[in-house]
Amino acid sequence: MLFNSFDFGFFLVIVYVLYWSIGTNRRVSQNILLLAASYVFYGFWDWRFLALLVVSSLIDYLAGRFLEKTTAKSTRKIILWSSILWNLGVLVTFKYFGFFISGFTELFSITLPESSYSFWNIAIPLGLSFYTFQTMSYTIDVYRNKIKPTHNLIEFLCFVSFFPQLVAGPIERAKKLLPQFEMTRSFNVQSSKEGLRQILWGLFKKILVADKLGLAVSMVYANPEGYGSLMLIFASVLFCFQVYCDFSGYTDIALGTAKLFGFRLSKNFDQPYLSKSITELWQRWHITLTRWFTDYVYVPFVKNTKHPTALIRALGLLITMFLVGLWHGANWTFVAFGVFNGLILVAERIPFFKKQGTLFNKLQSAPRIIPLMYVFVIFTISAVFFRSESIDEAWLILSRIFTLSPDTVISSLIGIKLLYLVVLLIAEMATRNWEFPLQKIEIKLPKLARWAVYYILIILIIRYAEPKEAFIYFQF
Repeated sequence: MLFNSFDFGFFLVIVYVLYWSIGTNRRVSQNILLLAASYVFYGFWDWRFLALLVVSSLIDYLAGRFLEKTTAKSTRKIILWSSILWNLGVLVTFKYFGFFISGFTELFSITLPESSYSFWNIAIPLGLSFYTFQTMSYTIDVYRNKIKPTHNLIEFLCFVSFFPQLVAGPIERAKKLLPQFEMTRSFNVQSSKEGLRQILWGLFKKILVADKLGLAVSMVYANPEGYGSLMLIFASVLFCFQVYCDFSGYTDIALGTAKLFGFRLSKNFDQPYLSKSITELWQRWHITLTRWFTDYVYVPFVKNTKHPTALIRALGLLITMFLVGLWHGANWTFVAFGVFNGLILVAERIPFFKKQGTLFNKLQSAPRIIPLMYVFVIFTISAVFFRSESIDEAWLILSRIFTLSPDTVISSLIGIKLLYLVVLLIAEMATRNWEFPLQKIEIKLPKLARWAVYYILIILIIRYAEPKEAFIYFQF
């Protein structure tokens, strides 16, 4: 069930009406309804994998309870690693099995019929990387005594499967989201209005910007040999905006949907393309994933080293970004995407480059447009790996870009679809200090003007709602 489908619209209305009809003082009944709705939402995609979601939830719930009951260090470690190995085992089995098998067979020149493991290449449970990370963080935080384990199974199941953020985040921590299922939630008209406005803005970003840019990007990347340097650069730049609008649009819909039910989810994007360094960009792009890897991979790696030198920190960054890339998918292109960004992050932290008079130091003190261009160029190069089907294709595109291949085809890439992107950029630039642009419009514009904006957006979204394109991050 896609957020940008009429099916989801009907589903949301039904759940919303039932939820608030139950009454604000019946929290348990509301939670049961949300749990049932979340399982229906997930099962609408494929009921076969609903059992996997439930089992993963139960294992981490029981791990939390067992950790609470024992103080023996060795036993606690066994419980923790049993939980981690289950979650990582599920990820490897469903998401990376085919990738590792094909790599193994290529390395040792072994021939296996592709049909013997082809199932694992296509049967990836929706949102697997998101909900496994969410449940893992719960068990790790209980083990570290950062949170107390919940005794309420329904609330924990809701925490894992809450449908607004189940399939593509934000990756929530139990410390923030779980207590919201434990408290009474009262109906608030303003919160519902704000939620609807944020959903509307997210749909605009997805349907009118991301999907339209995606048509042009797909056309070029389907046949990169047929395009020259300028068109390949242009398509790669468009892809950067496509993936941003696609994923941040999903996040806006998720946050807005949660507000309809009285919940507050974590901010996942903070205008990353306004960053002055790649380090800052990763602090503002997919924020919950960056924090997850920082807290559970990078920091433990550095802290568990006797002498955390600059070399150890650099190695920790490279390992972390390698895993960030691999998290995105079972393809060497994603690994290259992660490692490339990791190398830039390491370079930005080298003390020499921060000294007065060095190039990087001058970039940071130059007029704002210069570091913005630096960040966008670097990220666009890495995005070529992210978007390409293979490493060979990525090298082909980059080689044609940097060798200034002549352009013979200039068509379809420039059109009214770019008008929506310009509108979005102006709106987000003008509302940098707001959660989303329509929030400011509601306050600053008179009633007639703001309703005109809402109706224009609604009409355009309905007009261009077909064909429905899945969100890019659904595959991760």
